[in-house]
Amino acid sequence: METTIDRAGRLVVPKAVREASRLSPGTRVRFRVRAGRIEIEPVPLDVSLELRGSAVVAVPRGKRPVLTAAEVEKTTSDIRASASSAGELQAAE
Repeated sequence: METTIDRAGRLVVPKAVREASRLSPGTRVRFRVRAGRIEIEPVPLDVSLELRGSAVVAVPRGKRPVLTAAEVEKTTSDIRASASSAGELQAAE
């Protein structure tokens, strides 16, 4: 996917990229330049740690969209596939 920076320096993130990375209006992002590449990532959530029962959990400060079961399953599947691929690469070395 490609996009163009306008005269004011603004950049439109393509819809498919916004959806895949769960970026929505108002999401704060961070820019980095590494090895000649530009990286854009969401700023980590501001959270507080709370004791719930015997567990300490991170609770976002401010409103955040609720994840659907399908989003959780897809993320879990993606992480497992990524870990599996990384393991296969290490075994091949």
